[in-house]
Amino acid sequence: MDAAMNNGIYAHTRNARGEWHMLREHLLSTANKAKCFSKGFYKGAYMDWVWLIGVLHDLGKINPLFQEYLILADQKRKAAKVPHSPWSAAYIYRRFRSWANRDDIALISAGHHAGLNYAESLKLNLSSMYQDKKLMMLMDDFFKKCMIDNCQKNLAINKLDVFQRELLIRMMFSALIDADRLDTEKHFEPDKAETRGKNEPLADLLKKLKASQKEKISESEPTIVNRVRKEVYIKCLREANSKSGFFRLTVPTGGGKTRSSLAFALRHALINGQKRIIYAIPYTSIIDQTASEYRKILGDYAILEHHSQASNKFGNEANDVTTLEGQEENMIRLHLAEENWDSNIIITTTVQLFESLFSNKAARCRKLHRLAESVIIFDEAQTLPPELLKPTMNVLKDLVENYGASIVFCTATQPALKGDYLEEFKNIVITDIITETEYKKHFGELKRVDYEILQNAVSLDELSRIVAKYPQVLVIMNTRRDAAALIAKMAESDCLHLSTLLCGAHRKKVLDEVKNRLDNKKPVRLISTQVVEAGVDLDFPVVYRALGPLDRIVQAAGRCNRNGKPEKGKVVVFRLADERSPRGPYKAGIEKTEILLWEKGSSDILHDPKIYEEYFSMLYSSLGNDLDKKKIQISRSQLDFPETASLYRIIESNTLPVVARYADYMQFLDDWRYHPSRETWRSLQPYIVNVFEWEARGYLQEGMMASISDGLYIWEGRYDDVKGIEKIQYDPSDLII
Repeated sequence: MDAAMNNGIYAHTRNARGEWHMLREHLLSTANKAKCFSKGFYKGAYMDWVWLIGVLHDLGKINPLFQEYLILADQKRKAAKVPHSPWSAAYIYRRFRSWANRDDIALISAGHHAGLNYAESLKLNLSSMYQDKKLMMLMDDFFKKCMIDNCQKNLAINKLDVFQRELLIRMMFSALIDADRLDTEKHFEPDKAETRGKNEPLADLLKKLKASQKEKISESEPTIVNRVRKEVYIKCLREANSKSGFFRLTVPTGGGKTRSSLAFALRHALINGQKRIIYAIPYTSIIDQTASEYRKILGDYAILEHHSQASNKFGNEANDVTTLEGQEENMIRLHLAEENWDSNIIITTTVQLFESLFSNKAARCRKLHRLAESVIIFDEAQTLPPELLKPTMNVLKDLVENYGASIVFCTATQPALKGDYLEEFKNIVITDIITETEYKKHFGELKRVDYEILQNAVSLDELSRIVAKYPQVLVIMNTRRDAAALIAKMAESDCLHLSTLLCGAHRKKVLDEVKNRLDNKKPVRLISTQVVEAGVDLDFPVVYRALGPLDRIVQAAGRCNRNGKPEKGKVVVFRLADERSPRGPYKAGIEKTEILLWEKGSSDILHDPKIYEEYFSMLYSSLGNDLDKKKIQISRSQLDFPETASLYRIIESNTLPVVARYADYMQFLDDWRYHPSRETWRSLQPYIVNVFEWEARGYLQEGMMASISDGLYIWEGRYDDVKGIEKIQYDPSDLII
């Protein structure tokens, strides 16, 4: 310890330049960064709290045993690890015992490596540690001598309800984690630290969008579709002048909401002093398409994609910045920004966004403070999971009211977020960017299909005979089991298939073939699951859709006469005899749709955008307590962060990545094996199928799957040219993490 004391107190070992990271320097630098990150929390009311957390978080490193550990580690000698976070938390409990926020500060400090704990259990675990008076005095002496001691008085605190307190802990935790990691990175990786934060201003991005839109309009034919798109775009720019809050953008399929929502978000952010745009998308089939369109408008490096198919397999948790050598600066910047969302425009998934918001892990929470003072767009907002709606809406309300965020619900089929069933949104104003009168007019003008409701249930045999009569037809089934069964009935027909049993490369090949046949007026019968419904650019003259939730039927109709030919397309809704539909909210949605379509006896209601609010109101009312089915709000109220994280799962069951032996998969598998990186992992993604863990256990025993490496498998069973991986019957959601 003498050597450490003679040279000061250390936070980290020496860097490549031989410089030690001094503890006082690290604590103050972290505190100042974290304070800056918290400016958007309650209009800056907690900046002093966050500064104090930054000062205290690594105070446990004063422990002589920890200093000895650092010296041994620096000398490349074997050294037993010494925990420091619990000692920091113990000191907080002892020194600030009269403070109202003591528990929260201790919880954050204790968790800045291991993750947020359960508040009550943490207090018990630390009770013996803060009895170590000698170490407590050593820490107190260092705190007083090395810090600007403005922490003697109890800092101001707002009166918060328990859920506001819970989210504030998360947001302060996020600010600390990011500040701590950035300061550590600056010590060990100064070149990479220098690369961060060089983002193009939002004002410049808006200019690019306006220039692109002007060019697009000048090149477009004067069709009804293009006129509606222009009207939507202009209205979005005009309404962007509104103060921050909740908004709805209701646009029929093909109405140009991708560009228009970006126009609203960019201008709205500039008007309200917000810092970034976050675009949350539910489906794998949409995310690449949206990112590609935005890159064409704004440039390759203006967009950060953060989801599993754009990241290294282990990158989300490891925060690994060591594999980026030899890449150009802009690419390095994007990779680093994945860790903390330090970018102006972020495209992510609803799974990534919400599961991070309810996580207790440091790596996942690191980016959360970036949600403050942001414009957050939820594309296909109707896909917000009903069984998680109460905790989800409670957090979104908090982000708008107390963190300067704006939320835009963007879809053709708006969910009903106001009602007695959703206390969390009581008295909340949601502003329509496109008024009801305007969007009803747009829906009427873009009416491209006629709906037909089959009154009697049909068997698979009957359905196969009906489908075989059409030269070009899309059939969408509720499950992969039913889709596979229909394909078997149509063995003699020219039939193609799409589902998540096909790897991405296979699905792309099928889609290309389908589009080619459609364009050249060749026969094509496509039997698909729901994977085809959102964002997939197909244009069939006839679509058959198994009875499903009302919003899914409308999404299916978006694949019919998509390009607005004068002759209307035909969408037929049918009930399949003896069907076993998916359980939970999906089944409840089917039941409510059946009531609306069969009891009202008219398919014309599907052309009225207001029917979807009625449908969702019925659905949410019927689910009642199931809008928080897992009682997440109870665990949040108890500040049980690990339990909350385990309960809030959009994808119920874990899935495993399985490489399909399709086409030239081996080339990409070998690339990833021998040169693991974000790029080689992303290149391998199109050859991966996700399999439920509980299914995988049986397949491993049967020899249908084999392990390639930790967490990655290969399919050893049959891979069919039409149906892909065979034997799997259940449907992992087409969401990505």
